[in-house]
Amino acid sequence: MCGIVGYVGHRNCADVLVDALTKLEYRGYDSAGIAVFEKEEIKVCKSKGRLANLTQKMETEGKPNGVAGIGHTRWATHGEPSDLNSHPHSGDRVTIVHNGIIENYKRLKEFLISEGKEFKSETDTEVAAQLLDFYYRGDPVEAIVQTMHELEGSFALGIVFADFPDIVFAVRCESPLIVGVGENESFIASDVPAIIQYTKDYYLLEHDEIAVLTPYGTKIYDTHYNKLEKELKTADWDVDAIGKQGYAHFMLKEIHEQPEAIRKTIAPRITDGLPDLAECNITLDYLRSLDRIFIVACGTAMHAGIVGKYVMEKIARVPVIVDIASEFRYRDPILSEKDLVIIISQSGETADSKAAMELAQQRGAKTLAIVNAMGSSIARGADMLIYTHAGPEIAVASTKAYMVQIAVMYLFSFQLALAKGKISEDECRTLVKQLEETPDKIAEILEHKESTQQIAASLVAADSLLYIGRGLDYALSMEGSLKLKEISYIHSESYAAGELKHGTISLITEQMPVIAIATQQDLFDKTVSNIKEVKARGACVTLVCTEKHSVEEGVADFRFNLPEFYDLLMPMLAVVPLQLIAYYTSVLRGNDVDKPRNLAKSVTVE
Repeated sequence: MCGIVGYVGHRNCADVLVDALTKLEYRGYDSAGIAVFEKEEIKVCKSKGRLANLTQKMETEGKPNGVAGIGHTRWATHGEPSDLNSHPHSGDRVTIVHNGIIENYKRLKEFLISEGKEFKSETDTEVAAQLLDFYYRGDPVEAIVQTMHELEGSFALGIVFADFPDIVFAVRCESPLIVGVGENESFIASDVPAIIQYTKDYYLLEHDEIAVLTPYGTKIYDTHYNKLEKELKTADWDVDAIGKQGYAHFMLKEIHEQPEAIRKTIAPRITDGLPDLAECNITLDYLRSLDRIFIVACGTAMHAGIVGKYVMEKIARVPVIVDIASEFRYRDPILSEKDLVIIISQSGETADSKAAMELAQQRGAKTLAIVNAMGSSIARGADMLIYTHAGPEIAVASTKAYMVQIAVMYLFSFQLALAKGKISEDECRTLVKQLEETPDKIAEILEHKESTQQIAASLVAADSLLYIGRGLDYALSMEGSLKLKEISYIHSESYAAGELKHGTISLITEQMPVIAIATQQDLFDKTVSNIKEVKARGACVTLVCTEKHSVEEGVADFRFNLPEFYDLLMPMLAVVPLQLIAYYTSVLRGNDVDKPRNLAKSVTVE
């Protein structure tokens, strides 16, 4: 959610800030703004809506001209999206941008009003700006530390003080923030893509750390004013990785990147044909000791966890409980030292997932993080860690991150089954070999993606949609349904096909399309029976199944044939046409595919 950038150096600051914010659009936002030192005055320009609105406003009113400043894309939490509520926000001598939430802003606002401060916006951010101004007595770091002691919540701040026109200050309290290191220039950003075209080198700020950026370097302090020595990190991908490379949208590009992402994720974790997670601190002895596994995640990552549950329970015979992260803490889960809690998060910064991980650790359970972001909060806090190698995923609707998450779920499941003695080494090698074949099968599916356009055309005018399946196909239908509703804005639900008669079938009419997934051989006939039930009530049916499956004429209006493959691994293949159907439906409806309304890539607030 939101995006912070900051720059001090020798380039035109406004251009750098807008360019950096463009690279953070995937995080979701509804307004944008920048603040730049023009000579010794802080010039602020901000606007509701897309960055194009901000750029147009600067063309009309004049672009700030300077070499130091801060910028922000806002996702509204306190106060509606508007020019006034957009960041940056200012006190008399301080201007800030802010990610996160100030939980005690009401009490602080009342105090500041009693001290004579006047507020212009409805935001919690302005409270932080005014509080900084209240404490400022000429020493910016001292004012920042005092303010940090007063603020409650999860936040990151980019700050400029009117008295220090060549310096940008930054603070991290939970919400992610990095400091980029260039040649005679320094940057702050919420994520690496914002600055990758300028530098690959960066420091990762930790909780309660303060950065002071100048053109000639950065100093980092803790809240006791101690100067800290930090490890300089280097991003392992370049600016080409975040370009569209000829594709119409990032989402389509990322769907096509899935085969390579799978290879990069699983290849380093296979030795002599067997899963090898030793580098992740996962040993066979540890896996043998487990009684139960909890999988905790949000949205698409949670759907990957559901696939993992089916596979683990089927081949390893270990009970698995999947929880939505935002509910995990509040159901007061019963955990023990023989339980493993797996946290799945693409960004590694998801607030609900991070809180769930911390609760699990407090109650004695070990935690395993499956994340895509190097050095993220969840990655650093977990007891064990598996990095996925999806590379940067810019489209808000996740595709390749989901794919590598379920690839890891399979690899982990195979090793768990081997450790528990439920499969032999030879059986495990066979499963691993099958997993290694999935990239080629997915590439084969992508060669026939045009047939999903016809299916998408049949859905464009729909108001509601239903996805159905059984077993692993039901787990998959959840992700298919979410993907469609995320970017097409068509109301969509997924149901276990066998549950239709218990209420949901009453909704089926000629105006309710149904997408049925039927890839599991032992459940195929039962699913077809359910398809016939909805077809008899007028539904337009799309069937996703394999080439080997035969159905009577008239059972489905559209059919997408998947190549023959192993039932256990079919979710990795079958999700691809579902992603493409969602993509083309969104395109045909004229939506902004990569930046769907109201959604953010990284949800860092609860």
